[in-house]
Amino acid sequence: MKYSIRQRIIYYIFAGAVTGVCNGLFGGGGGMILVPALAFFLGAETKKAHATAIAVILPVSVVSAAIYYSSGNFPSAEGLPVSFGVAVGGIIGAFALGKIKAKGISLLFSALMFVAGVKMFL
Repeated sequence: MKYSIRQRIIYYIFAGAVTGVCNGLFGGGGGMILVPALAFFLGAETKKAHATAIAVILPVSVVSAAIYYSSGNFPSAEGLPVSFGVAVGGIIGAFALGKIKAKGISLLFSALMFVAGVKMFL
């Protein structure tokens, strides 16, 4: 898809806004929106789409977590150990992204989205 620079910027802002709303509303998962938006609709390379999603979700997640915490909706007993696990898993995943072929990343991501969708219905 060929877009002008202005159109691309508008699409990036829109994709970012939708991702931010989903991340804030659902407490995460914005990457499920951003990766397809970048890869399929805006033509980004698969690995770059995933890396971009990882990089931009971090600050959004921190802001969302601060809002959840300040409103009393962050259960520290569960949230802190999960946060540690997410940090360790994120490091492992970031290194793995560099080693797995783009097709493999797409297949894994598609399978995860499928399983998550089926689980939501059950």
